[in-house]
Amino acid sequence: MNDTSTQDAANLLWQHWQDQRRLDQLPEATRPATRAEGYAVQARLESRSASPLFGWKIAATSQAGQAHLKVDGPLAGRLLRERVFDNGAEVPFGANHMKVAEAEFAFRMARDLPPRARPYDTAEVMAAVDTLHPAIEIPDSRFDDFTIVGAPQLIADNACGHYFVLGPAATADWRATDLAAHTVKGEITGRVTRDGLGANVLGDPRAALTWLANELSGIGTTLRAGEVVTTGTCLIPLEIQPSARIVMDFGVLGRVDARMAAR
Repeated sequence: MNDTSTQDAANLLWQHWQDQRRLDQLPEATRPATRAEGYAVQARLESRSASPLFGWKIAATSQAGQAHLKVDGPLAGRLLRERVFDNGAEVPFGANHMKVAEAEFAFRMARDLPPRARPYDTAEVMAAVDTLHPAIEIPDSRFDDFTIVGAPQLIADNACGHYFVLGPAATADWRATDLAAHTVKGEITGRVTRDGLGANVLGDPRAALTWLANELSGIGTTLRAGEVVTTGTCLIPLEIQPSARIVMDFGVLGRVDARMAAR
């Protein structure tokens, strides 16, 4: 892909995102064939945001998620500030196609992790973290069937990024907590309850954060101080409908909730 085809792909995906429309896949002339080309398209989406980047998301951090999307590993996407909500907020439902909510461990960074030749290890990455937060991700895709388009196009489509709700920083000693063994309860009030586990996120949410730091390093991108990384769903996503109230309870690490707007 050249500069023109990369920009054309980003323009098409952005317009479909804003208009809440979907497409089968990107036209062949603008279709990324590699992960690197997908990230190049995704970067152009960030440039359409009116605010500095809020952070990053990780998709497909479980074997079930990878099987569902037919990819062989995680995918990174951007959290755009305009699509981030505070705890307890009402979130637009609109023409959401995926119709699910995910419970996620999110980390806010205290210092930069710039690109480098040597991979970051988990101890280095965790030393660069400021706070841990319970979070809700409400993903969506601009593709009609997101299970068949493949990793490069999913990455270009912001790794199914859509809306995000950040809960309060944990006040418990989360650094001394075994996050892999930590349980989470998700609820759509009055309708469905589902349990999750930190180990469902690449074995440990800290491992997922380390993966993200190294994925960004590999594409020459700095994970910056102040940015938030949400590490992927730790439970089977909860099915949502308009007006649904979503509650994700992380026990001693806090809870986060949101309400979907009426359609």
